Amino acid sequence: MTAEEYAGLGGWTPEKLGLAGEVRAVVAAPDPVLSRPGPEVDPTSAEVVRLAADLVATMRVSPGCVGLAAPQVGVSAQVFAVDVTGHPKAVTVHGTFVLCNATVVEASRWKAGREGCMSVPDLTGDVKRASRLVVEGVLPGTGDPVRLVTDGFEARALQHEIDHCAGLLFLDRVAGAHAVYQRKVYL
Repeated sequence: MTAEEYAGLGGWTPEKLGLAGEVRAVVAAPDPVLSRPGPEVDPTSAEVVRLAADLVATMRVSPGCVGLAAPQVGVSAQVFAVDVTGHPKAVTVHGTFVLCNATVVEASRWKAGREGCMSVPDLTGDVKRASRLVVEGVLPGTGDPVRLVTDGFEARALQHEIDHCAGLLFLDRVAGAHAVYQRKVYL
């Protein structure tokens, strides 16, 4: 399935499978699940479909959240959700989607940008990422393969979540301590 076909379907949502996900607690560093590469999953298994629905539900109730990976809810697995809809930095938007066993197949136009993470709530950091990206993965429930071509902020979000599935945090990608910042708190 191409990105255009996928976007035409409105992305992946648990509602399309008749599911209502449950909100899960987000784990914070240094929880060991965040530094362990997750195994590949069977995207058609009921457990993975439920996890996908829970990731979307948790992401939706978390202000400012544009992506959430299974390790962030304590599950070592290669599953993540992304939705950059409405974010001011987003140009290319594929809506809400969940991918299993995703891999980057092409990456270009590398740029540094500021990132934050729900699992590292007090810090942000400058991370160099590809601003043009092609990712292949599998949809939960159907097992349909997907090839997403994206750029900019959505590309950054995808790489951030793929890193989580590989046991990496954005802190593992910063150039050094000089590129890590205390998160600003707005009252």
